[in-house]
Amino acid sequence: MPTTVNDLLRTYPADLGGVDREAMARCIEECLRCAQACTACADACLSEPTVADLTKCIRTDMDCADVCTATAAVLSRHTGYDANVTRAVLQACATVCAACGDECARHAGMHEHCRVCAEACRSCEQACQELLAGLG
Repeated sequence: MPTTVNDLLRTYPADLGGVDREAMARCIEECLRCAQACTACADACLSEPTVADLTKCIRTDMDCADVCTATAAVLSRHTGYDANVTRAVLQACATVCAACGDECARHAGMHEHCRVCAEACRSCEQACQELLAGLG
């Protein structure tokens, strides 16, 4: 299915340096999806009666949302591409997604928003790992 991310990658006038455009598009989309899920989960946690028990979850959600947003932005810029920067950003994103996925999974049995967020984190982590593997 065509997406704006795919459309923009397809119309980029220069070579992407051998990077798989589909993997790049998937990773950008997963980063944006995860950032939204983490932002919504943090907000939902703030509305829970047991908010004091969710402090680490809220903090991890917020960190993950910020890193995912930054990763999507870095991946969306191709002019003057530096593979070392891209690798570092993808590794950081995969790391924070794993941590957030673990934290949200701890609360998933009690809070559905944490279950949904953990799933988004796992999917984003996988997309980052797949793109990293393709960078060589």
